[in-house]
Amino acid sequence: MGYPFSVSLILLPGFSLFTLGAVRSVFTAANEVEGEPLYRVRQYSPEGDTAMTQCLLTLAADPLARLNPEQPGLLLLIADGRVDERPLAQVGQCLVQQLQRFGNDGPWVLGACGTGAQVLAQLGLLDGYRAAIDWRIQAEAVERYPATVFTPGLYEIDRNRISAGTGAAVTDLLLHWLGKRHGSMFAAEVAAGLGLDRLRGGDERQPVPASAQPAVGSARLKDALELMAANLAEPLQAEDIAQLVGVSRRQLERLFRQHLDTFPSRYYLELRLKHARRQLKQTTLSILQVGLVCGFTSGSHFSTTYRNYFGYTPREERARLAMPEAETDIGGEDME
Repeated sequence: MGYPFSVSLILLPGFSLFTLGAVRSVFTAANEVEGEPLYRVRQYSPEGDTAMTQCLLTLAADPLARLNPEQPGLLLLIADGRVDERPLAQVGQCLVQQLQRFGNDGPWVLGACGTGAQVLAQLGLLDGYRAAIDWRIQAEAVERYPATVFTPGLYEIDRNRISAGTGAAVTDLLLHWLGKRHGSMFAAEVAAGLGLDRLRGGDERQPVPASAQPAVGSARLKDALELMAANLAEPLQAEDIAQLVGVSRRQLERLFRQHLDTFPSRYYLELRLKHARRQLKQTTLSILQVGLVCGFTSGSHFSTTYRNYFGYTPREERARLAMPEAETDIGGEDME
């Protein structure tokens, strides 16, 4: 086992700075425990020598073309957002070529966190593998990539493929991966260096935000909330949700009134609008694109509905944050 072991991070547009920090912190702590450089971390961008974060910060990175596919190591995609809804060419044809060169027989361990597993699945690099993915798009990923076994857990380690869901799950993933390479005592020391008192297992489910948490004692309501949270871009009809969870529409409405004091349609709309607000604040997507990924097909409908709920339009939301609206090449009405 040669050292330092190469860790190459591919930062896809709009990636999470939190996730990048978590990854780097794990390998820095591993080097400190060993007292020598076990791991060398470099970051690459398919967009050139810089990478744009989710919060619009620009970080220095090496062009992806400089990645050496002959040297063994870990290649980890860091992504947030629905990267499968944009052509892979948008994140760089070089990325596609490099990943396809590795394949199943390459010298690399391929990994992904957040929504990065979509890229590997779309390229066929997760066919026959178990993988974890952001809980918000898990149902969509299961449908689109049937050759990949997407699970609801925090992370998955399956042979030479590793993956994690959102947030701190990448820390759990890498600590367990280090445990497999160096032993559980080493992983425990690294965890302690990060201030962690326990390692979460990969079979633990990804935490769902409070807005999507079910009321105690209502499994069907829990299932309904998870369906809504996983289908924001293409909202389901109330009848379809009721049928999928095994109740009538009237029973579904009764559950929402009893436990959440609202109606399913109102709850679903609020969930989509709150997701839209996060996208406006945290991504470079245009207002048009935000509306589309939150299930609004009409620009005027998105703008009017957003204003009625929050008190200002999506464009005014962006202006308040002093974020320039991203240009888009998607045709159609510009969203106010």
